[in-house]
Amino acid sequence: MIAALRTYVRVIDAINYRLGRIVMYGIFVMVAILLWSSISKTFSVPSLWTLEMAQFAMVAYYMLGGPYSLQLGSNVRMDLLYGEWSERRKAATDAITVLFLIFYLAILLWGGIDSTIYSFKYGGERSPTAWRPYLWPIKVIMITGIALMLLQAISELFKDILRLRGEDMGDKT
Repeated sequence: MIAALRTYVRVIDAINYRLGRIVMYGIFVMVAILLWSSISKTFSVPSLWTLEMAQFAMVAYYMLGGPYSLQLGSNVRMDLLYGEWSERRKAATDAITVLFLIFYLAILLWGGIDSTIYSFKYGGERSPTAWRPYLWPIKVIMITGIALMLLQAISELFKDILRLRGEDMGDKT
């Protein structure tokens, strides 16, 4: 059982680490899109697609980078009391609170899948803007990010369980 937990943690952490390292360069994609938007507005006819494409790029950046952020412990914590606690008490508290995150992510994933199915089912849902892009690609990216975040949250729960048992999975890097 412990070997299965360790294997799960290693596999999910490796996937999210590698994907996170790639996705972090998405900021340059957003900058390029917004730079093009500024240039086109200044020197020619403004592009219809730039604002919405920048929003889609930002959604992909945040949704696919979230699991990496959780893995590194970059999430926001109320450190007033937590910082002074022992590692065992931190693991016990985290093991309880991560259950709320898992529940939230499961509901979010369920709604995201339902919304994506709707997008495919009715002939390709489109944005109501002048550009009118299909919405299914960004919805697929969103549910992928939510699923990876859910898997990473379960990985964090398993790490806390292993810490409570006295085993070390390594610090958050």
